Amino acid sequence: MRAHKSKSLILLLVGSLLALAVLISDQYLPSLPLQPKQLPAAVVTVGDSTLSGEGGGNYEAGTNGEHDNWCHRSPAAPVHQLRLPPEVTRINLACSGARTDSLLDDQEFVGAEKSQSRQLAELAQRFRITDVVVQIGANDDPGFTEVVNQCVEAWARRAPQGCAAQLEGQWPQRVERMEPKALAAVRDIREAMDSAGYTPSSYQLIVQSYASPVGPEVRPELQGLSGCPFQPSDLAWIRDVGVPQLSDGLHDVARQAGARFLDLSRAGHGHEACTGDPRTARGEWFTRLTVDWEALKDEQRAPHAMQESFHANAAGHAQLARCLGEFLATTEPGAACLPDERGNLTAVPLTDAHG
Repeated sequence: MRAHKSKSLILLLVGSLLALAVLISDQYLPSLPLQPKQLPAAVVTVGDSTLSGEGGGNYEAGTNGEHDNWCHRSPAAPVHQLRLPPEVTRINLACSGARTDSLLDDQEFVGAEKSQSRQLAELAQRFRITDVVVQIGANDDPGFTEVVNQCVEAWARRAPQGCAAQLEGQWPQRVERMEPKALAAVRDIREAMDSAGYTPSSYQLIVQSYASPVGPEVRPELQGLSGCPFQPSDLAWIRDVGVPQLSDGLHDVARQAGARFLDLSRAGHGHEACTGDPRTARGEWFTRLTVDWEALKDEQRAPHAMQESFHANAAGHAQLARCLGEFLATTEPGAACLPDERGNLTAVPLTDAHG
């Protein structure tokens, strides 16, 4: 009788310990319905143009204007250039021009596609997602594309103070208004993963900022419609003030969301559009002013005829992927993409990246 009671107590204790293990463990037990540890591994990118591969060309069928889908997902996109084991699937959900609402779960469709959070939640049940990389925010209140257009107009009008004089007073407030929207989007990414049975420590969530496509070292012969129609003071403001302030705002978002952060604000220095060979653009990681003249003949495509302008080119995407890949392989909470002694981008821990 006593032995029977002892055996019952032992079974009860073992059962309680197993229940506790299920509650606190990040390792999914085989009896659970969701088993991401046993599914094929995948890395997913979500967000806007830098991650979609805008500027890289050869866009995937269905993302180059078909059914009004202009996501411009390119095989040159960073996720496709990461050094990953061959068994890891690379998935690009990012969409050129995306705003934060493109990531929100309460938006069933955004334009021609489901919200990226909803797509991610579906993928998370078919793959063991090890990394989710997010880049979003520049197309919301900062309106970075509109800023570039405003600066081009200032060049065309020969405005004495350029665009910077108008923007510098508004910019911090624009970034501040963007932050809660970006935070909500990143949190929806978390919720999408939660809904598929993931815990925060079972995958990496990375928020990355933006690189400046232009800088003040533009070659004089390219400072016009042939490449980069900007005033030098505006180029300096975009690279040295506007982009770093936007990056600081996204760093705050990453911190509040409990995500890792990759700072791209200095990633393009010395390789901006119009800083390389005037004829071949060798050495440049960003496209110059680019016009698709054929698209101008089509009423539906005409508004997107200059969509590639001032985005990373294939070489730029390769360098950004190089840095991102290094960062994914570390445990640092934050890093900045900076050139090494050979001029290639490398992930430098934020504690070492200042100065």
